[in-house]
Amino acid sequence: MLRLGENLTVKTVLTDSPETAAEFIRSGGLAAFPTETVYGLGANVFDETAVAKIFDAKRRPADNPLIAHVARREDILLLVAQVTETAQVLIDNFFPGPLTIVGSKSAAVPAMATAGLDTIGVRMPRNEIAFRFLSACGTPVVAPSANLSGRPSPTTWHAVVEDLDGRIDCILKGDPAEIGLESTVVDCTGDIPLILRTGSISLEQIAAVLPNVRHYEPTETAAPRSPGLRHRHYSPRAKVVIDGSRIDDADKSAFIGVNTNGAQFALIEICESVDEYARELFGFFRKCDRRGIETIYCEEVPATGIGAALMDRLRRAASGK
Repeated sequence: MLRLGENLTVKTVLTDSPETAAEFIRSGGLAAFPTETVYGLGANVFDETAVAKIFDAKRRPADNPLIAHVARREDILLLVAQVTETAQVLIDNFFPGPLTIVGSKSAAVPAMATAGLDTIGVRMPRNEIAFRFLSACGTPVVAPSANLSGRPSPTTWHAVVEDLDGRIDCILKGDPAEIGLESTVVDCTGDIPLILRTGSISLEQIAAVLPNVRHYEPTETAAPRSPGLRHRHYSPRAKVVIDGSRIDDADKSAFIGVNTNGAQFALIEICESVDEYARELFGFFRKCDRRGIETIYCEEVPATGIGAALMDRLRRAASGK
C-alpha cells in the first residue's frame, strides 16, 4: 500500500458489485468504475473533501477541471444553472453516451470540482455497470480517468490496479472499455458550440444536429475549460513516434497501427480497424511500458470520425503535452 499525505493509507477493495462500490462514494470515499470510454475515478461532486482526494490520489494538478457523471437526465439540473438550447439538442441526440456537455455550474457545485471555473462538464455514460453504480450512489459523481496523471488512461480494471492500488478505496471491476478514448467535450455556454476535446462522437456527427459547431482553439493564457487541454496526458514511459521513417533499436521498439510496414519490432499490434486501434491504444502503451520498450511507433490515420480523436491522443503522447 502507498501512503497519501502524511497519515493516510488506503486498502483498495476490488468488487464486482456496483452497489458495494457506491457505498464508498456515499461515505465520502473514492471508487473507480468502468464506462464505455475509459475507467473513471469517482467521488461525490458535492463533497469537497472527497473531491480533494481525487487530486491527491491521481497527483492531478488542481487547475485541471473534472467531469460530473449522472445516471438520470434530471440530475443534470443539480449541476448546471440552466440547460441551454444547444445543450438540450446534444442531450436529446447523444445521452446516454460518450459525450460531455459544458454549462454554467450551479451554486451547489464546489469550486474544487471545476478548478475554479464557473462552468462544469456533465455526461451520462451508457455503460450498464456505470449506470447501476451511479444510480446506487444517489448523487452525481465527478470522475476523471482512473490513472496517475499523465499516464495512459485505463481501459481495464487491471490498469486501474496498476496505477491506483493502495491510493483509492475501491475498484469496481467490469469489462474492458468499449471505446478506449475519453468522451467528446462540447462547450454549450456560448452562441457557437465548441468542441473542447475530440472523442468517438465526431465533429461530423455533432454538425448533423448543430451545423454551426466548430473546434475550440485554446490559448496559452486561457484557463483550460476541459480536461486534456493543457497538462501532460496519455503518455507512456516510452518515446512515442508517429509514422517514424527510421526505426531505431528494433529490439527495444514497438509498433501499433492498421497496416504493417515491414519492419521488425519487439512488440507489434496490427488492428483490423481505426476503431480497434483507438480501443487498444492505451492498453498497448501500458504493455510496452511493462516490456521495457523504449520507442513506440504509431501509424498515422485520417483525422475523420474517431480517427480525429485517436490522432489527438497520439500527438499529445508524442509531444509530452
